[in-house]
Amino acid sequence: MKKKNVIFLMVFLICIFCFRSRIYAAPTTSQTLNVPKINMSVDNSPSNPTDFVDDIKLLGVLTVLTLLPSIAVMMTSFTRIIVVLGFLRNAMGTQQSPPNQVLVGLALFLTMFIMMPTYNTINKDAIQPYLNKQITQQEAYTRLKKPLRQFMEKQTYKKDSNLFIELDKSKGKYTTENMPMHIVIPAFIISELKTAFTIGFLLYIPFLIIDLVVASILMSMGMMMLPPAMVSMPFKLLLFVMVDGWYMVVKSLVLSFGR
Repeated sequence: MKKKNVIFLMVFLICIFCFRSRIYAAPTTSQTLNVPKINMSVDNSPSNPTDFVDDIKLLGVLTVLTLLPSIAVMMTSFTRIIVVLGFLRNAMGTQQSPPNQVLVGLALFLTMFIMMPTYNTINKDAIQPYLNKQITQQEAYTRLKKPLRQFMEKQTYKKDSNLFIELDKSKGKYTTENMPMHIVIPAFIISELKTAFTIGFLLYIPFLIIDLVVASILMSMGMMMLPPAMVSMPFKLLLFVMVDGWYMVVKSLVLSFGR
């Protein structure tokens, strides 16, 4: 049986060696692919300066859309909400339930709800006047920054603002009204992380107590091989449902922003 397999393998290799010229033969002229030519030029440029301005505006809009995810994450309430929801899921020990898509979606809609007054102010004072050509682009940018900076400064710890002022070596140069965005934004981010970790610690305490009680009971019963997390998770879910946990968590998150 082995000799037959060896003979068959040798015949197969000889066939490949003999006919490889046909296999790798160059394609004929009829098989040549016609690749279309691509020509990029700046000919026939518009003579009207307004067309150039419109193109620049379009470029600016595309740039803003590219940076929009970073703006939505770092300059709004999204960071605090998603970190707290992540801590809540880990504290309950439910692994991937709720899934990431649900938590991110909930965080986005809560962010829209919390940031709606700020957006209304920006739309009224900056976006609509600029679209109606009542103010210049520079003035619209100045008006746009003011409500957003007020929101971030309200949630920022004074200690964090002073940290970046000292690192920027600009102590005594800036006040609350004229503090630049390159100082306000990082101070706001670390303040949000600090607040989110504080809320997450408070969320962990009741679930940690349940874990300790269940582990002590299992140890006293001699059931050391049974994972305590398997037994404690139903009790965690029962506690969370009985106290209407989602209502309390969402309410606390919204009220923490001064709504």
